[in-house]
Amino acid sequence: MAAGNRVGFGIVACALVLAAVQVHAQSVTLSEPPVQLLPQSFDGWQKTPNAPATPDITPSLTTLSKQALQECGPLRSQVDGYRQGGRAMRVEAIEFGDRTGAYSAFTLAVRPDMKTAKDLGSSDAVGDGAVLFTLGDTLVLAAPASNADLQALRQLAKALPKVTGSQGVAPLLPSFVPDENLVPSGLRYALGPATYAAEGGVLPANSLGWDKSAEAVTASYRERKGNETLTLLIYPTPQIAEAFERRLSTGVKQLGPNFANARVRRENELVMLASGALPGSDAQTMLDKVHMKQEVTIDRDMPPVFHVEVQKTISLLTSIAVLAGVLMGAAVLLGLFLGGGRALIRVMQGKPAASEPEFLSLHLAPQNPTPHWEQPGPNARP
Repeated sequence: MAAGNRVGFGIVACALVLAAVQVHAQSVTLSEPPVQLLPQSFDGWQKTPNAPATPDITPSLTTLSKQALQECGPLRSQVDGYRQGGRAMRVEAIEFGDRTGAYSAFTLAVRPDMKTAKDLGSSDAVGDGAVLFTLGDTLVLAAPASNADLQALRQLAKALPKVTGSQGVAPLLPSFVPDENLVPSGLRYALGPATYAAEGGVLPANSLGWDKSAEAVTASYRERKGNETLTLLIYPTPQIAEAFERRLSTGVKQLGPNFANARVRRENELVMLASGALPGSDAQTMLDKVHMKQEVTIDRDMPPVFHVEVQKTISLLTSIAVLAGVLMGAAVLLGLFLGGGRALIRVMQGKPAASEPEFLSLHLAPQNPTPHWEQPGPNARP
């Protein structure tokens, strides 16, 4: 009885120990430290212990509107100083939740005197003693820097954290903006009212339906007849866009003298507004150049569906016949090669090419003589 109790207590103790180990194992979590935004060195530039102080004349991401920058979804930031020879450079980097937020912050930070291009990263702007660029979901500002530093900054871009999946998808709305007569650095992309107002939007910032996941682009144009502003707004559904288009069409004339010749147009989820100094007909022409989808023109009649299916069937059968012919030809060639090669080897060995006397035989032919049966005679035994 005592032995049985000891065994029972031992089983209970083991169960408690296993349960404690399991609970402890569940409470232990492993976390990998985040990768540094900026590298220790790039193309001969070495990181210094302290970032150099930024003069007031040098652009900096720290001077941007915090409220507007918060709408872009920043995750973390890093500021480091680098030196090469007698030169010093301050590099600021901000990582956002996705490429959309990084591009919105890029258009917020770009200065009018900067020249935008795509020579570095996803987008870049050079001027005012600084280089501003985005790579995926990261925005970087290097100052003082110029076009001569683009090659070195490309090496810096290669060391930045990479983004994949939906976070690395570029925003669609800025791609609808026409390039003709667009002012350099004149494209601004906003994800919220603070960013839209800070980027010089012409409409009341709080009336654009940001609670419905609206996105806005403000593009400045310098036309021969005057300056014009193109505003593009995109919404999740055509119904939301239609409701805002009606509200904008009825109230746009009350926004001021710059909207006297304004024109409004909608295409699916996209709402467009052209306002400024251009006449109404020219403003409408500008809107007509904006399309959500590319148009494809065909200069010949499309064949009926039945003809298309017949052509597909004929093509399939032809491919099968060609494949069968190729396989048959390959089989014949392979047989000739193997058989002819074996016969040639036998002839070279002094043996007949067509006989195989050394092959084993089971001797299935009859081995015994054919039995002979005689008719029974008078002396035959009964």
